[in-house]
Amino acid sequence: MRAARVLETTGPADVAVRDVPEPTPGPDDVLVEVHAVGISFPDLLLSKGEYQLKPEVPFTLGVDFAGTVVSGGPFEPGQRVAGVNGYGGAAELVANPAMFTFALPDHVSFEEGAALPMNYLTAQFALAERGGLKAGETVLVHGAAGGVGTASIQVAKGYGARTIAVVSTEEKAAVARAAGADEAVLLEGFKDAVMGLTGGQGVDVVVDVVGGSAFTDSLRCLAAQGRLLVVGFAAGQGIPEVKVNRLLLNNVDVRGVGWGAYAMMRPGYMQQQWAALLPMLESGVVKPPIGATYDLDDVARALVDMDERRTLGKSVLRVR
Repeated sequence: MRAARVLETTGPADVAVRDVPEPTPGPDDVLVEVHAVGISFPDLLLSKGEYQLKPEVPFTLGVDFAGTVVSGGPFEPGQRVAGVNGYGGAAELVANPAMFTFALPDHVSFEEGAALPMNYLTAQFALAERGGLKAGETVLVHGAAGGVGTASIQVAKGYGARTIAVVSTEEKAAVARAAGADEAVLLEGFKDAVMGLTGGQGVDVVVDVVGGSAFTDSLRCLAAQGRLLVVGFAAGQGIPEVKVNRLLLNNVDVRGVGWGAYAMMRPGYMQQQWAALLPMLESGVVKPPIGATYDLDDVARALVDMDERRTLGKSVLRVR
């Protein structure tokens, strides 16, 4: 079978499709015929050897995938599913743990299914588990036109929150609004814009997938008892530092969001998260914005486009 392989950790341009043996599922695995694969930021980091997981080369990329069940788990053959794992999903066949595999509603396409697991489970964990989000609160989302950003907008809306998107261009503002953001502001001068939109009160929750120079102004945007959720550092400008006196003076929190390690160590947790997302999928408030779609053979180009910040929404590989 064909798979997207990292042969050496020399970056996305060197990822190549190769023939590899078909997987042998274990007793707790589901064998899935893959139709679509989501391109994610961890894939990019894995290709460079910069992710916290460091599999031995060569290995197969692919955090998110969707397809049909061949055998295994609590599923019927032919059932539509989505799945997630640290890597290994970008192949024609995948053996994935049943606890990381989810029944896909009929109205959700395979492309949308491949865009769901990592981003939306991360957003649900960030907002509900770490952020303690309540209906009626206001959420500011950095990097709001990207995969985790659009997921955070939609999940926040699913919980009854108001959302403000922070983006770098007007084109990205349009993507964020289309994903459901109530307002969108440009990164340059965002603090004053956000304070204006909130009547000087600030926001209750900040979802920060960017880090970098905007971090301090994000803290300044928080209302009393606000929570800044640290999801990632896509800006690549180094890891920001917190002056803790600011937390004390304003009664605000900075909270880490490390979904993968937390969820994978707790059997059944991802299934509970998926159950929380299903009503949002059914209502339509959660509908992953699909950006570019690529054939499996174009995986390197898809990753380079992400690396060079040309992607909007979730990029997806078509496998079959």
